[in-house]
Amino acid sequence: MTESTETTAAPAPEKTPTENGTTETPPEETPEKATEEKEKETTPPPKEMRAVVLTGFGGLKTVKILKKPEPTVGEGEVLIRVKACGLNFQDLIVRQGAIDSPPKTPFILGFECAGEIEQVGEGVTNFKVGDQVVALPEYRAWAELVSVPAQYVYALPEGMSALDAVAVTTNYVVAYLLLFEMANLTPGKSLLVHSAGGGVGQAVAQLAKTVDNVTVFGVCSKSKHEALKSNNNNIDHLLERGSDYTNEVRKISPDGVDIVLDCLCGEECNRGYQLLKPMGRYILYGSSNIVTGETKSFFSAARAWWQVDKVSPIKLFDENKSLAGLNLRHLLFQHGRADYVRRAVDNVFALWGQGKVKPLVDSTWALEDVGEAMQKMHDRKNIGKLVLDPSLEPKPKPATPAKGKSGKEKKPAKESSEEKKEKETKEEEKKPAENESKEKEKEKEKESS
Repeated sequence: MTESTETTAAPAPEKTPTENGTTETPPEETPEKATEEKEKETTPPPKEMRAVVLTGFGGLKTVKILKKPEPTVGEGEVLIRVKACGLNFQDLIVRQGAIDSPPKTPFILGFECAGEIEQVGEGVTNFKVGDQVVALPEYRAWAELVSVPAQYVYALPEGMSALDAVAVTTNYVVAYLLLFEMANLTPGKSLLVHSAGGGVGQAVAQLAKTVDNVTVFGVCSKSKHEALKSNNNNIDHLLERGSDYTNEVRKISPDGVDIVLDCLCGEECNRGYQLLKPMGRYILYGSSNIVTGETKSFFSAARAWWQVDKVSPIKLFDENKSLAGLNLRHLLFQHGRADYVRRAVDNVFALWGQGKVKPLVDSTWALEDVGEAMQKMHDRKNIGKLVLDPSLEPKPKPATPAKGKSGKEKKPAKESSEEKKEKETKEEEKKPAENESKEKEKEKEKESS
């Protein structure tokens, strides 16, 4: 006889009761599942960085400092450790959702940053780890790390700091394109520039003075005039924003000016066009007048555009005048003219190296204080560039309520006579209701007894 062997059956998995009283068998733990769980336990969580994130279009409360996963470097990209970020008026327009084709929120803000390359992606041959660069990405610049296609990254000249780089690049490239590529600035010409105290306005004034015998009219708030006079002498005639500055220009130059550079739009378009001499050029490079409050205003945007007189090509032909526009973001990301912009960057950096231009920095802010920096630009109180520095500590928050010697919080201030009277009136109103409820309780006690 052969001895038969019997395999002991595995005990059935215990059934566990569910909420509705039935029972269910838990799924068996497979080797694959166990391996996956072990991998999850051993895989370290992704590294995070601080970033300025727009959580929704609107006011300053929608701008948050959040932890986001560190970006990875893709093909044709470089990863930059950010040391400084540039704040531009375009960032305010994005926050309000007044820009064309904005990304879906939440997303990282910022179009300009400078720092050191930490990684180089496949196919990138003109940069290496450790290079000091400035970049103009389409969003995502306001973070501790950013991955940017190499075509939008520019090597810094020797001696240029990250702070100088973000104060120079966008503002002076825009000014360079306006003056030398579009307006054809030559010796003896005159120009009028709006927002003369801002970053681009200051860049325009400095670059214009690299050409002989150029007269610069600058329009800005009266409160900035003294500071501008003490900082430089590039603007020949300062004019007050909101005043009838066209008459002031005519007193100095009866024929008008050769070039008008307008970043405001609205009524300023009509005034600027009327100031142009024959063969003059009016160039629009912004529309900051549509930003009137903290949130997007369709009414103010529509009003800014409808205030502009419509100029027909025949009128331009009859008057020998030109109209033009410049949008750097579109030039880079929609029109594919990255090489054209790179040449402008190279020319600006060369002028900086020769000491012919020197950026004016208004102030530097921690990432956490970006809201305050935005508000300053919104109120047009800055003279020169506003810069964000990820390494800076934020400003101290307002102090908590003061405490007395005993360590307890101080008692609130005494109530005013009106507050006291109002409080007494409310208490009097409560009494009849309280008395009525007490009487009902007494009646219930009698009935129960």
